[in-house]
Amino acid sequence: MTRPRLTELADVSGPARLPDYIPHDHGVGIIHLGVGSFHRAHQAVMTDDALASDGGDWRIVGVSLRTKDIARDLNAQNGLYTLLERAATCTTARVIAAIDHVIAADPQATLAALCDPAIRIVTLTVTEAGYGIERDSRLPDTGNVIVAADLLNPANPEGVLGLLVAAIVRRREAGHKPFTVLSCDNLPENGELLRDGIVGFARSIDGDELANWIADNVPFPCSMVDRITPSPTSETRVEAALQTGCEDKATIETEPFSQWIIEDRFSAGRPRWEAGGALFVNDVKPYERMKLMMLNGCHSMLAYAGYLVGWRFVRDVMRDTDLSLLVQRHFKAASQLLQPLPGIDFNDYASALTDRFANPAIAHETYQIATDGTQKLPQRIFHPALEALNTQQDIRPFAFTAAMWMRFCQQRLDDGSGYKLRDPRSEEITTALGSNTQDAVDISNAFHRLPGLIPQKLACNDRWRQSVDEVLSIVLDKGCVAAIRIEADCLKTLRT
Repeated sequence: MTRPRLTELADVSGPARLPDYIPHDHGVGIIHLGVGSFHRAHQAVMTDDALASDGGDWRIVGVSLRTKDIARDLNAQNGLYTLLERAATCTTARVIAAIDHVIAADPQATLAALCDPAIRIVTLTVTEAGYGIERDSRLPDTGNVIVAADLLNPANPEGVLGLLVAAIVRRREAGHKPFTVLSCDNLPENGELLRDGIVGFARSIDGDELANWIADNVPFPCSMVDRITPSPTSETRVEAALQTGCEDKATIETEPFSQWIIEDRFSAGRPRWEAGGALFVNDVKPYERMKLMMLNGCHSMLAYAGYLVGWRFVRDVMRDTDLSLLVQRHFKAASQLLQPLPGIDFNDYASALTDRFANPAIAHETYQIATDGTQKLPQRIFHPALEALNTQQDIRPFAFTAAMWMRFCQQRLDDGSGYKLRDPRSEEITTALGSNTQDAVDISNAFHRLPGLIPQKLACNDRWRQSVDEVLSIVLDKGCVAAIRIEADCLKTLRT
């Protein structure tokens, strides 16, 4: 059956919900760097809700920094796309119209858009690697090729830091009010990290005066985001066609749950994102710490362990009796490291996470979650493990995750089949491992010696090393399924 391409709201003939506003009645006010699935399932949706509720010139100019595919697909549809929300019992759809257009891998066009005085907010979902900020120093990573090039030629930038600093400078020279820079990536203290990187970049190219001006005048609020968003599949596109009566090459799917907690610090106003469920607070840190420790940390655990035993999706992991026990163990260990949070019951939060992970309608791939381990594990696993050591709490769940990640980095399953390690330090990891793939202590040593990854106090701790090496030894000697079963059986014994 031939269907029209989704280009106008009038094209929609199915049951999908349409926006409660006329898109072209609203101008742009936001630029978003990194127009991937998550942004289109999260910030763009809440902006759609805000436009419907309170109007305003808050539509989004998207920027695809590296690829042109999503820009091609969205621009061909006038920015329209279908959002599928998959609950356990039903799927609903709505057409999102918050995106005006997308700039495709064009630094000069991106810089020009950032300098437009109509732009009052810049949001970002570029992943940690996309910022080009060295985590420990919180300064620009001069080992990053793009960052290094932008430092040498700041007038013609290509990377995130260079583009933002150049736009801030040009807006200041033109007398335009600075925009607010709002990171929406899963990073602790994401606004503060980005601010430090920007200020450091400015100081490197133009000294203290510019750096201090940015620190004093440009807001970088922190935010916490949460919505499980699997990669779209051919089934996603089929369902979107049924819901809209149109072909949609930019459709995405997600879960019903969505959370956005934002520090309310904006230089030139903001959309009423509360209409979409956003919560504005004075301090995001306690909330993001809860999510990082419980959701993200457990996600990494179940992704590595689940993938290694053949579970493609998170929902499959939750049907595995042994792994589901280890999920609950991780929730408990992580929650014990948290301070009480007003209005939050950690047991209720763990229960909600369990339901979300088990949602049979969400096909969230373990392999997708397992990407970029060297970027994610320090804050999700290694620093919590060190804190658990210092407070005499249970470290076994964190050691188990670390061991499973080390085994995952060997790029082969127990049956010998291989897969690609998707990590910015994959070559370094492969070199560190060398030809030794069976000695647990040697493998553990190789990972613990990687610079800037595992905290030194943790790497040198005998209790930690013994626990990691013990799990890894069982994994190598008996296989991943057996290692998981042994962990679960020990847990059952302790409970009885």
